[in-house]
Amino acid sequence: MGRRRSSPASEAVAWLKRRSMRLKICLGAALALCALVVLKLTVHNSNHFFMGSESVHAVGLFVLIYKLTTKKTCSGLSLKTQELTALFLFTRFICSASWESNIHSVLYFITLMSTAWVIYMIRFKLKSTYIKELDTLPLYYLVPIIVLAFFVHPYMEQGFLFRVLWALSVYTEALSVLPQLCFMRNAKMIEPFTAHYVFALGVSRFLACAYWIIEIYKTGGRYFYLFVSGYFWFVAAFISEIIQTFILADFCYYYIKSCIEGQLIMRMPV
Repeated sequence: MGRRRSSPASEAVAWLKRRSMRLKICLGAALALCALVVLKLTVHNSNHFFMGSESVHAVGLFVLIYKLTTKKTCSGLSLKTQELTALFLFTRFICSASWESNIHSVLYFITLMSTAWVIYMIRFKLKSTYIKELDTLPLYYLVPIIVLAFFVHPYMEQGFLFRVLWALSVYTEALSVLPQLCFMRNAKMIEPFTAHYVFALGVSRFLACAYWIIEIYKTGGRYFYLFVSGYFWFVAAFISEIIQTFILADFCYYYIKSCIEGQLIMRMPV
């Protein structure tokens, strides 16, 4: 029998493996830039970026719900990440419902209820399958972001409390995925449903980050002019988006690599 020919996708992966890390980073940055250009040319209403981000997050949660209801296990999931997600969704929903009451409020509510259900399943119904020993990241970093929210928050007509809550939701969201990533690093291997969920978070964060980058480009960097006058909120919110996007970029790379190679179980490098 003749030797089996490899697919173009596997050949591309093999070629990429032989490249240096610097080249891989440059290729990833070029791909992200191309995606931003496509979004800039095709999406004309900036509000669609937020709706897309929230919708993708909801899809990721529905994947978790499917896993919990059909597989009857919560292995691979970080309870701390789900609780942090519920925290920032609750604060954001309260703020949004108070001054907007639009489609964003509906999406926040759906994702909040879905996250609350996931937490309930992990804590009570499927408690025996939760691997607490791998969910080891301490949440000390919540203290400085709470303090930061009191001093760096948006200027709105709403009261001081709502400003702090909105800032807290942004800062908490930026770091909420860290316990899940730490969990997966400890586990070394990631089953498909958890991987799909975290990848959905990565896509969601990329869309939110794309909004900021495109708006900054369209306004000629006007948001950063506010930094000179001492108004730090736009810079802080933008940095939060960038941080979370970069936190998830590494995982998304290995997720796409595993999909191209046809691997059902992801292996995270040490």
